[in-house]
Amino acid sequence: MDESVSDPLQFDDTPLDDLLQHPDWFKTSFLALDEDLQEAVKGGKKGIVVYFGQKRCAYCKMLMEVNFKTPDIVTYTRRNFDVIPIDIWSPEEVTMPDGETLSEREYAQKLGTNFTPSLVFYDADGKIALRLRGYYPPYQFRAALEYVAGGHYRREKFSVYMARGDKTLRFEAGDLVEEPFFAQPPYNLDRTRFPSELPLVVFFEQGDCHACDILHTQPLRRKTLRRLFNRFESVQLDMWSDTPVIKPNGERTTASQWAKELDIFYAPSIVFFDEQGKEIIRVDSVVHFFRLRNVLNYVLSRGYVTEPNFLRWSARTRRVLKEDPEVTQEQNTSR
Repeated sequence: MDESVSDPLQFDDTPLDDLLQHPDWFKTSFLALDEDLQEAVKGGKKGIVVYFGQKRCAYCKMLMEVNFKTPDIVTYTRRNFDVIPIDIWSPEEVTMPDGETLSEREYAQKLGTNFTPSLVFYDADGKIALRLRGYYPPYQFRAALEYVAGGHYRREKFSVYMARGDKTLRFEAGDLVEEPFFAQPPYNLDRTRFPSELPLVVFFEQGDCHACDILHTQPLRRKTLRRLFNRFESVQLDMWSDTPVIKPNGERTTASQWAKELDIFYAPSIVFFDEQGKEIIRVDSVVHFFRLRNVLNYVLSRGYVTEPNFLRWSARTRRVLKEDPEVTQEQNTSR
């Protein structure tokens, strides 16, 4: 993991061969989260963090081996929260902070954990203060901890907190990495009068963005993904720009205003819409080839129509689209 530690945005995201282990400081819980929350508050903590994970999840491994091995993050997390692990496939019974009882699997589905790791922050009153879906490198993860522990969630959205708190997020437009499958302006994405023949994908990015560069120079260089994106209407927007956009619902806006409405706080964020302009799924965390390819297949196969939970669909569906030898070769290369 030396390369991953030096750059937490670069790693192989195929499923792990070995089962993942949690840090020994995670709370040993009987899965009565209402009692866990009371105990945490009595101990002077701000609440609990429920970690939804899988045993062979490469993104979960990054959370454990990078974020949760960063000393200041570990100290801050343990001082302010108890972390309770949930196995998203387990049939074991869990009592939620509001007293409702479900299996761990049902709990994960109820909270819409489309990607692992997912973290749900509960405040002292048992209210959800923040949800994170997917892996975020230490900078964004540290900000999320401070956002909840500092009570900022009571006053503003996390996207506003991130934009307000980091002056470096003001970039000049025009320095984004373009792709041949991106549509050119003007961006009329209106689908209210006539449905499109293709689903829509919108890339919200920003200049001087290391994570954006990795997306374009690694997964988006793969022929498999490029072929799949050719089956979408694809648009790239600078999330801080005043570029005019007509949204899928027909409203006029700008790229920055639309990003704000969608609560986009991570660049790059990739948001998928159906032919009528309804949002299907978004990837607003670190993503690499294996996960992104599965999301593309999920949208193109219309798997979301019968299975709104991406993880459950992904577990049930080994091959949604017919894969040619080149795709299989790319899979093997990515392992």
